[in-house]
Amino acid sequence: MASRSGSATPITAASYASRRSRAPASAPACSSWSGSGSPSGLQSAGNLYLHPVSRGITVVCSVMDASKSKQEPDHLLILVHGIMASPKDWTYGEAVLKRRLGDNFFIYASSSNNYTKTFDGIDIAGRRLANEVLDVVNKMSSLRKISFLAHSLGGLFARYAIAVLHSVETKNAGQSSALIVPTTRGSAKSRCTSGLGSIAGLQPINFITLATPHLGVRGRNQLPFLQGLSILEKLAAPLAPLIVGRTGAQLFLTDGDPSKPPLLLQMASDCDDKKYTLALAAFKNRVLYANVSYDHMVGWRTSSLRREKDLVKPSHRSLDGYKHIVNVEYCSPESSEGPHFPSKAARAKEAAQRTPNRENTEEYHQMMEEEVIHSLQKVGWKKVDVNFHSSFWPYSAHNNIHVKNEWLHNAGAGVIAHVADSIKQQESRPCLPANL
Repeated sequence: MASRSGSATPITAASYASRRSRAPASAPACSSWSGSGSPSGLQSAGNLYLHPVSRGITVVCSVMDASKSKQEPDHLLILVHGIMASPKDWTYGEAVLKRRLGDNFFIYASSSNNYTKTFDGIDIAGRRLANEVLDVVNKMSSLRKISFLAHSLGGLFARYAIAVLHSVETKNAGQSSALIVPTTRGSAKSRCTSGLGSIAGLQPINFITLATPHLGVRGRNQLPFLQGLSILEKLAAPLAPLIVGRTGAQLFLTDGDPSKPPLLLQMASDCDDKKYTLALAAFKNRVLYANVSYDHMVGWRTSSLRREKDLVKPSHRSLDGYKHIVNVEYCSPESSEGPHFPSKAARAKEAAQRTPNRENTEEYHQMMEEEVIHSLQKVGWKKVDVNFHSSFWPYSAHNNIHVKNEWLHNAGAGVIAHVADSIKQQESRPCLPANL
């Protein structure tokens, strides 16, 4: 686990195996929650004892349930909050997901990157999240599957974390295999994984983001509250690191040495030490939920991985049963050799860092945006467009989409219901293809 100071403990195969060897051979049926109070379904249980899972989170287990192995959850669903937020942002969403998904799911709201810790950088926050996930997995031996549901900046943390947690278990991408995980009793436990590998030793199922800036926030209307004004967008890039730290520079694609690609471009590739796209491809289902308008923090293009020319006039008609969900699109994978960071891009990055103006920043961003989109489209995506135009206060779209507060942002209830039903249906559906 990462320390509170902001540094992260490196994760290696050896350290992970060591952690697994210390895990208990079995774990009783559990329910999770964030914050104070008791988890649902356990108020009347007898002989309760505390079972710590991670800093700030406690799992309450019933001795009576310990013998009912068939009730133990086998699917871990990680909820990841966004910038300057905490697990409380998922209070409503967690309750709805628990009710709609049932006891097979262990729902865990991440707490390792609360509030100003989100300023430390996508890489540092991603490693913290990876450590936190391993901590949960190590303490629950019944788990077989893993899914991620992340809001806003949390989606980038999750993408970094899965690259850290990814392990290729087979050479043949067309075959399923079994990951052999040692237990404390010296025996081996077989966990089914996809042919493209596992995440924290579990079979990756769903990777879902809500209003996440996958392309960063640089460029026209990518950070909508700047109103598309060139003078504000020009000032935002150099000021961002002063306000939100390393994360700000990474979101504006100005992080690191001019000769090196920015982190978001690296995260669209498979590097020697981290396989970012391979980790994404390992999931059966990859879904992008995007606000088409009224989102003051994250633009439609960056959250849906679309080019400007791909944007069409959004529908105002909701899909049956899911209010404010206006469009669902399946995007097939595209072949790509990227991403590339040629010398021209390095010169444009240096100019954008040192003497930013409208011309050089637009040139640099357009190059980076195209490279990131082209590379991330190597895996297939389901894209879900959300339109809060008819809600009481549509300008809260960024918080509505995950119902940050049940009373202020309940316009997003249909979105959470759609997410829950998609996760449940995916259990029996084939995976989305990838072109790697």
